[in-house]
Amino acid sequence: MFVKGLDHFNIWASDVDALKHFYCDIVGLKVGPRPPLNFPGVWLYCGDQALIHVNLGEKPPGDNTGAVDHLAFAATGEPEALTTRLEHEGIKFKAQTVAGGVRQVFCSDPNGVKIEFNFQPQ
Repeated sequence: MFVKGLDHFNIWASDVDALKHFYCDIVGLKVGPRPPLNFPGVWLYCGDQALIHVNLGEKPPGDNTGAVDHLAFAATGEPEALTTRLEHEGIKFKAQTVAGGVRQVFCSDPNGVKIEFNFQPQ
């Protein structure tokens, strides 16, 4: 097997502040070091891992990433704490319990990317 886990995902945004607010203030990631690239952006960290690379600007034409439906995070803490934050921010979400007692919360980030949070039963 060549895969051992998710390294990062890369997104384009015209409003980096809105994405930083969502992923840092609501989700809990932190802005961290980014190498000196030839375009602006920020890297958002989960612990020591640069999990989300955000590029400032519009996505270059012709770059089609296919049929990606959503991104999923393994989540910690209480799902109700997340849904309370989402409600406070006016962000629509769907919560459900699936097989094995996993609580799932779905919402969209400011770019309209569907995000899934999976909370394992405690």
